[in-house]
Amino acid sequence: MSSQLQMQAVIERPRRRRRSRKSIIPGFGLTMGFTLAWLSLIVLIPLSALFLRAAGLGWSEFLAVGFSERAMAAYRISFGTVLAAAVINGVFGLLTAWVFVRYEFPGKRVLNAMVDLPFALPTAVAGIALTALYSPNGWVGRFLEPLGIKVAYTPIGITIALIFIGLPFIVRSVEPVLADVRVDVEDAALSLGARPWQVFARVILPAIMPALLTGFALALARGIGEYGSVIFIAGNMPFKSEIAPLLIVTQLEQYDYAAATAIATVMLLASFAMLLVINGIQAWTRRKVDQ
Repeated sequence: MSSQLQMQAVIERPRRRRRSRKSIIPGFGLTMGFTLAWLSLIVLIPLSALFLRAAGLGWSEFLAVGFSERAMAAYRISFGTVLAAAVINGVFGLLTAWVFVRYEFPGKRVLNAMVDLPFALPTAVAGIALTALYSPNGWVGRFLEPLGIKVAYTPIGITIALIFIGLPFIVRSVEPVLADVRVDVEDAALSLGARPWQVFARVILPAIMPALLTGFALALARGIGEYGSVIFIAGNMPFKSEIAPLLIVTQLEQYDYAAATAIATVMLLASFAMLLVINGIQAWTRRKVDQ
């Protein structure tokens, strides 16, 4: 009996030490209070104000404004171009990260730094530069115009702008995880008879898929609310190249705050649903990798 008590005392002693040990930052209660207060001020209260303002419209008026023909066209253009840009960035961002991680070449540091340029460049400057390039008389657009390819003032131009601002999210999310994938594991798979595409599909891709989905979600979230880089190259033609953020600004300029909040609420709910689905897929992928 005494030996059992001694064993229990030995087990409980580290627990008591962990409880009594002082933390570097304040305790859980204080830090959680600061966290909730900060999130309430920055996120919850503004979003609650948006929902309350939209609720003042009434259900029928909210549906009429938030799901009008013009608003639905803007939603299709916004979410369609964002998804297309995120998918394209997922492919080419992965290739870019692969080159930076697996190869050494002259000018690598310069190119690697240029990936972060959309983070530092003002979005309006990016929009003006892209419009100057792809307009019918631009450096690139003048060669595409005779071929019947119009980029500026079309959804194609919007997609290009969203690719520009979304690429760093994919590259910077995948790059550190890809660097941790050991090359000798790939060599072992190849020595066992696996083909290169099988090594990528069964060894590399499962390891980097959570990071790839994280970058995809970040690029998607950034693109949905993007305004500055898109506004110049979009052309802003209703039912053709008008994005939902621009429609919200247009309603605000007309002092129709109710319509602006209704459209913003629909955008918020749709964005939240998309991110929720992506996070669910990401969690499922991580469980499969852990198994």
